Amino acid sequence: MTTGGDRTTDKRMTVLATTPSDDELLRRIIAGEEDAFVALYRRRSGGIYRFALHMCGSEAIAEDVTQEVFMALMRDIKKFDSSRGSLAAYLYGIARHHVLRQLARDRAFVPMMNGDETETSACELLAAPDDPLGDLTRRETVGRVREAVLALPAHYREVVVLCELHEMSYVDAATALGCAVGTVRSRLHRGRAMLIERLRAAEQPRTDAHTIKTARCFA
Repeated sequence: MTTGGDRTTDKRMTVLATTPSDDELLRRIIAGEEDAFVALYRRRSGGIYRFALHMCGSEAIAEDVTQEVFMALMRDIKKFDSSRGSLAAYLYGIARHHVLRQLARDRAFVPMMNGDETETSACELLAAPDDPLGDLTRRETVGRVREAVLALPAHYREVVVLCELHEMSYVDAATALGCAVGTVRSRLHRGRAMLIERLRAAEQPRTDAHTIKTARCFA
């Protein structure tokens, strides 16, 4: 007898079996299948956009970088070598190149204030759904994290964004950044420490202000 759980598992396995891998989509793109490019773009463009946004803080630049990445892929599609890493890492590597070029060209960026983000999961622990005060607290916390990430030096910021916010493996991150896995580990360790320091520094004035305000209420 087939249970509901078995049917759900079978359905998931069927979906996985019928979903083409990045490499398969790439082969189809090379063969001239336009729908394969559309499928790959839909799968990977969101992550590329968020990476660029986390790195530079400008939605306009993030959109430009995303377009540049896929234009570069189509222009030099045969340059990708699967033996050197995943296609995702290759795309992030192209995005990194364009972001760093933009950072060097113009350092006056717009702070990130809007947009749908995926790094809010940790902040969701602060409040229950449908809690206006909790929602405000969560938004403020996400905003402080964004600002702290943007304040990191670029070579620390990129590993924090890739490994922490995008949960990329050290191997793929190393491929995207063009460095050794050990370098990723050491930069991530230092980047995390710097991020925590900046978040604590940003939190202290808020705590002091809240204490003063509370004291005034009881004066």
